Amino acid sequence: MKDKKLAHFYYDIISPFAYFYVKERHLLEEDLIIKPVPVLLGGLLRSTENKGPAEIPAKRLHLYKYCVWLAHKLNIPFQFPQHHPFMTVAAQRLLVQEHADWEMVEKAFDFIWVQGKDPNLSWAEFCEHLGLSGLTSMPDNPEVKAQLISNTEEAKKEGAFGVPSLVVDGQCFWGVDTIAWTLDYLHSPGMFSEAHYLQAINVPNGLTRA
Repeated sequence: MKDKKLAHFYYDIISPFAYFYVKERHLLEEDLIIKPVPVLLGGLLRSTENKGPAEIPAKRLHLYKYCVWLAHKLNIPFQFPQHHPFMTVAAQRLLVQEHADWEMVEKAFDFIWVQGKDPNLSWAEFCEHLGLSGLTSMPDNPEVKAQLISNTEEAKKEGAFGVPSLVVDGQCFWGVDTIAWTLDYLHSPGMFSEAHYLQAINVPNGLTRA
């Protein structure tokens, strides 16, 4: 049996690209054991001094159109929720609380990106869709809150600056479009020690004064 490496998949259900990644993750599962880890995209963006696409109107419009094209290209069912972005704190805490496996994670993404619903507006229905009681409360447990914050901080430490991010061997691959790159890395794990990669990594930043 082939030995598989462990990889961490950092996600927030707010991201359509994380949804696409979830649907395409099978491309990596021959080589990796992928552990889904819920984070807060907003917290990750703030900690890395980064802006989300929704904060830049032209970028938001561009990416939303791209999502429609990509879903068609990948032949994946897709629709936007009632509004976007929306708050995912409660939903992400719930996924932490329930130690969500891939089945639950995929159901959470489907609720938003296939059914087009906001879990905050349909909380009971969201919980039932995950296989939980419709009477499940929005998590308010301090330990759950702390774990979600810890997950987000760990993602940053591992080099993540957005979602979806996959970390394997200490290397962070960001975005659904890096699945092919991740596969190449797994088949050539020494690639980042090659001369052309080292040259790129060590290019001086022209915006940073000595």
